[in-house]
Amino acid sequence: MKEPPLLRYFADPMCSWCWGFTSTFEHIRERFDQELCFALVMGGLRPYTVEAVTESFREEILHHWRDVQQMTGQAFSFEGAMPEGFIYNTEPPARAVLTAGRLESERGFDIFKAIQQAFYVDQIDVTRTDQLIDLLSGFGIQKQAFLDLFESDEMRAMTQQHFIQTRQYGVRGFPTLTLGPQGHPTIITSGYQPFGHIESKIKNWLESQENQ
Repeated sequence: MKEPPLLRYFADPMCSWCWGFTSTFEHIRERFDQELCFALVMGGLRPYTVEAVTESFREEILHHWRDVQQMTGQAFSFEGAMPEGFIYNTEPPARAVLTAGRLESERGFDIFKAIQQAFYVDQIDVTRTDQLIDLLSGFGIQKQAFLDLFESDEMRAMTQQHFIQTRQYGVRGFPTLTLGPQGHPTIITSGYQPFGHIESKIKNWLESQENQ
């Protein structure tokens, strides 16, 4: 039996539009569960950042969050978000998604969503290893097993490879969905779009493949 086409979701756990895209992507997975395979690619929004968020940058980010909330209805906690000294380094939570996904391979998307919610709603600092460990314990992931793998050269390299793959695909923003083989993917959306728009594009792509 021929393997279904692969839909790649390029995203970042600290990307507000990806958080706003949550419901849409869940609908996509439900609608096309029998027709597509799904892969989550960590895009690398602001990896390896070392400088703390300034007050002006914080206000800029919160402005984006409010836009996302208005457009999508997704929940955010604004008061006290990104406190003084917060470093917006998206590499650790991206690496945590991949690490936890290795340990709980069937729950990668659920883990991604949990880290998003922890950051945007519960105001948990998901750049901190101890906070990630506490959060992922809710998935039954054993602390030491996670920590050993999370801190390994293997997972650091894998995370970086996801960032490289994102650039190779020409992805410039998140969320982005692509369909088809690695060499010749079709971009289904680059940026947030409602479910109906994306559903139509996927259906049209599938129909085009059947007619080839």
